[in-house]
Amino acid sequence: MNLLSILCFLLVSFGVVSAQPCVNNGFFRPNSSYDTNRGLVVSSLAPNVKAQNGFYNASTGQGSDRVYATGMCIPGAEPELCSGFVQDAADGLIRSCPNQTEAFTWSGGGQTLCMVRYSNSSFSGSLEIDHSSWGCNGLDIKSNLTDFDRIWEELTLRMIVEASTGKDASVLPDNKYYAANIAALTVFQNIHALMHCTPDLSSGNCEACLRRCVGDFQKNCHVKQGGYVFRPSCIFRSDLYPFNGAFDNITLTVPPSPSPALLPQPPASLKVNATIMSHKGGKTISKGIVIAIVVPAVIVFLVMAALGFVVCRRRKSYQSLDHQSGIDITTTHSLQFDFKTIEAATDKFSESNKIGQGGFGEVFKGVLPDGTEVAVKRLSKTSRQGAREFKNEAVLVAKLQHRNLVRLLGFCLTGEEKILVYEFVPNKSLDYFLFDPLKQGLVGWTTRCNIIGGIARGILYLHQDSRLTIIHRDLKASNVLLDAVMNPKIADFGIARIFGMDQTQAETSRIVGTYGYMSPEYAMKGHFSAKSDVYSFGVLVLEIISGKKNKMEQRDGNVSNLVTYVWRLWRESSPLDLVDPAIGGSYDRNEAIRFIHIALLCVQDDPADRPTLASIILMLTSNTITLPVPRQPGFFLQGRHDQDFVAEGIESIQSTERSVPYTVNDVSITELAPR
Repeated sequence: MNLLSILCFLLVSFGVVSAQPCVNNGFFRPNSSYDTNRGLVVSSLAPNVKAQNGFYNASTGQGSDRVYATGMCIPGAEPELCSGFVQDAADGLIRSCPNQTEAFTWSGGGQTLCMVRYSNSSFSGSLEIDHSSWGCNGLDIKSNLTDFDRIWEELTLRMIVEASTGKDASVLPDNKYYAANIAALTVFQNIHALMHCTPDLSSGNCEACLRRCVGDFQKNCHVKQGGYVFRPSCIFRSDLYPFNGAFDNITLTVPPSPSPALLPQPPASLKVNATIMSHKGGKTISKGIVIAIVVPAVIVFLVMAALGFVVCRRRKSYQSLDHQSGIDITTTHSLQFDFKTIEAATDKFSESNKIGQGGFGEVFKGVLPDGTEVAVKRLSKTSRQGAREFKNEAVLVAKLQHRNLVRLLGFCLTGEEKILVYEFVPNKSLDYFLFDPLKQGLVGWTTRCNIIGGIARGILYLHQDSRLTIIHRDLKASNVLLDAVMNPKIADFGIARIFGMDQTQAETSRIVGTYGYMSPEYAMKGHFSAKSDVYSFGVLVLEIISGKKNKMEQRDGNVSNLVTYVWRLWRESSPLDLVDPAIGGSYDRNEAIRFIHIALLCVQDDPADRPTLASIILMLTSNTITLPVPRQPGFFLQGRHDQDFVAEGIESIQSTERSVPYTVNDVSITELAPR
């Protein structure tokens, strides 16, 4: 899918009315046989859906403990992306539905849309229409509503027939019960629609499911520009923007012209005069008719040529971004805000609207003319983030779409003013709650676990599931924002780097980021990779569990930091001493030990020993996986007590040179030097 499609999708704001994945038809006891079987069968979906052309059914267990599950992606999804999104959806179901015997979800992004479903009863080949979720685009239709309804209904009726009869399956077997099409609404605007049923349904059941979805859409989203309806057996989505790569190669469907017999007929006298005029002097057609035909045709040609030129220029600029060339960000007009609009939204950047201060500038709360609340990041005129970093952050974030990443709404680039406009996230940043003794008690154990899982899924998207491989390089508590229900959103991509398709690591002499969260190989040698972000994630997990910053301090007579302190607790078999007292006793001790164990695996000194984010998410969501023994972490500060452990034979891979205390975590470092 091209960047234009992604940007359009990001700018559409959906109001999800009923997106709860859990079906409350029954419940099971945690840690029961059903719970174990659910984890096993759901974890099997991702690798098998990749091998089975995007659709996989499975079941495990006996009697009432048997669990049935399905994983599916829409046709055309890349196998690796499909597998990744199915895994993400499966993990989300297990965390969101802790003891429900049935659940389903549709999720994904870019060219991939996937479904995961499990139940305590077999549903293969069965139609399920009672449970659904839907949402509508927040924007109203601006065209003539009568024309829109007519064209939209013609398109959806035609697509229901195409999808339910498996029209494309004769050419592409994997396209059974799938349709994606476009219809022209105006010269400048099209309607995009997508339908898909699970391939185990009958043709009649697929048609019934799609008709029900289309009916629900008309009922709930009639005057809106777009929306979606999801059911366990089928999906329907429609919008005025290309929201999926399925539309890239579709020939535009133009509504058929009326038959001449159906056109209004002119009076007989006018017919006679027209006939005489057309044959007078041996001519076959009058000048008036020639003008009436040629002039509109020329105008249409010129308009289409101009549109083609604009689209080609946009696509060329977007493609250049993928190779990290110097894209001119001012060509992305759809994202650009006028400076006066931003100034008015923030009351001229008044102190009363200031909500934060970052390494590169200030952040203000603003309200746009349509009432939308936004966070405005105004870069300091003396900031070391120049045009390159600004363009990097603006264009990079605009290409991303994930519920655990902050959403970019636009930017302003006027003279010396460099401004980014983000969605407003009401609960500020993670450090605001985590390190304040008065607020720590507001973040309970379950919320902290959800935050850890959300951060992990966001980083996995950056590393593996987005169109680009992205290394954040500055993951820390202050760069994790919290929405109204405390879901985490990773922010601040000013120093992120894009990797090539086959690239796994890079090297730089320009060390940027925050000491304490930096991995040893990056802070000391300039080497960075996905494993650098894994190290930062490990530090974050330890901070979330403990409520303590990773900074130097005196502990037991030795100079220490949080990582060193946790490693000592681990070796002394007392890891639960780390848990924030503000949580109280209301937490799962085994789960806490497991999360600490995973964090120590992330902060190991050797990048090769650290797990990938895909493995980390599996470790976080499954209690059946045996975790490897962690090795000594990076930036481990040895005291006399630690020397005794080394003497007893415990392996030490921390050199004296690497024991330099680069652990002050509240200072962002940007050293300017050539790459």
